[in-house]
Amino acid sequence: MPGYETRKLDVRVGAHQWQIRALSNHMQYADPGGQAARAGICSASWSLFGQLWPASQALARAVKQIDIHNLRILEIGCGLGLPSLVLQRRGADVTASDHHPLSESFLDYNAALNHLPAIPYLDLPWTDGHEDVGHFDLIVGSDILYERNHADMLAGLIRRIAAPRAKVLITCPGRGYRNQFSRLLQALGFQLTETRMAFSEGEKPPFRGRLLCYRRGM
Repeated sequence: MPGYETRKLDVRVGAHQWQIRALSNHMQYADPGGQAARAGICSASWSLFGQLWPASQALARAVKQIDIHNLRILEIGCGLGLPSLVLQRRGADVTASDHHPLSESFLDYNAALNHLPAIPYLDLPWTDGHEDVGHFDLIVGSDILYERNHADMLAGLIRRIAAPRAKVLITCPGRGYRNQFSRLLQALGFQLTETRMAFSEGEKPPFRGRLLCYRRGM
């Protein structure tokens, strides 16, 4: 037994039905070897990677529509990896990344569950150098600005790994730290287009959720 419980979810993105293995609830926790603790993941946040968040589903819908031709794509904070799976199915050159010790195994399981090949994966803490990973033309993420220090950490990461001509696409459920992040990316030469969007079925405007699209060199 792995020490935690899971469930399978049916998720529709456009016309396609996906199956996603997720943790059964927010109360799950298992770190017998101390890997999560060494990665700086506490028991209170351990289960966050294993939930299918509305922002991830919103990002999956967004990446289903965007141009992927000749782009090297990275999903940051992928968790269960639904947006990366959608991109993989479209034939994109996509790499998924996270820093949770179980994220890669859940991603691999979900790829196999949906009859897709395994998606390349990076264990990518946001504070390290990462000079060896190269540069990406498109960086995507969902609800990744929920802590005070995330804006600075993510801007630093993007400074190191974004190509000179690049796009950053983030779905945000209205977090206050997005404004700080936008200012930091503006200083890196990115211009923001912000679109309000529904994150859940039946949601009525005005929507709290945003699709944040940052472009540089385009």
